[in-house]
Amino acid sequence: MAKTRKVIITCAVTGAIHTPSMSEYLPVSASEIAEAAIGAAEAGAAVVHLHARNPEDGRPDQTPEAFSPFLKVIKQASNVVVNITTGGAPTMTIEQRIRPAQSHRPEIASLNMGSMNFGLFPMLQRFPNLTHQWERDYVGNKDIIFNNSFGQIEHIVTTLGALGTRFEFECYDTAHLYNLKYFLDQGLVKGPLFIQTVFGLMGGIGAHPDDVMHMKRTADRLFGDQYRWSVLGAGKNQLPIAAMAAAMGGHVRVGLEDSLWAGPGQLARSNAEQVTKARQIIEGLGLELATPDEAREILDTKGADAVGF
Repeated sequence: MAKTRKVIITCAVTGAIHTPSMSEYLPVSASEIAEAAIGAAEAGAAVVHLHARNPEDGRPDQTPEAFSPFLKVIKQASNVVVNITTGGAPTMTIEQRIRPAQSHRPEIASLNMGSMNFGLFPMLQRFPNLTHQWERDYVGNKDIIFNNSFGQIEHIVTTLGALGTRFEFECYDTAHLYNLKYFLDQGLVKGPLFIQTVFGLMGGIGAHPDDVMHMKRTADRLFGDQYRWSVLGAGKNQLPIAAMAAAMGGHVRVGLEDSLWAGPGQLARSNAEQVTKARQIIEGLGLELATPDEAREILDTKGADAVGF
């Protein structure tokens, strides 16, 4: 009898794209972020991808101290694999962005694989009455360039790689896959590569099924059996693209960082709700969810006992 393929669900619980005025369910405080991550793990997520926020106004906070309270609570309550962002927010410097992962030495850190225009401003049409001035300034900014130069990527790879941290390589367009191939050929990263192809963010590749197929074909050609494929669909694209990837042999990422929605016009009430919906798709295809320890084996992480929190 053939073995059932195991699918990793990653849940990105709060991020730096959406702002608190957009949804009352977006986790902001350390306790809310911890509760969201633990709930996602209980619903079936093997990996949680984490950002921090200022508890007063909800703006992204990339100080290591902002991460410490919820990292400790999550580790005490769950065996879930922790993934800390090095993306932070696209308006931050690379030194700001790397500090939490450098301080806390997680099993996985995200790594954006190329510079890009980053357009959040279309969200103002849906959310015209944002409460805080920083939200209006941030979301309405049409001049954001998410800076991820070759030198910056190499700095993150060498700094965190020396700590045993593996990477979620976030690829927003075809060129980012080629950038990653360069780092692989140079011996600066090693397989199995955990490649998160990102669809539907303005400035990156679109979310048409042809776009998904194109990224998968390109990754197959460049990396062969040296990578593990996962997808992230922004907004309304989250679950349709998750379904495509699960059927095509991939892993999936959901969470309120990437989409606030549970259905058309329906805000998701929790990250766990989105994980549950993804789980229903995966199990409906006759597949099984990977446990955290199975995810560690699939992604070859250093293990929860080797982190710094």
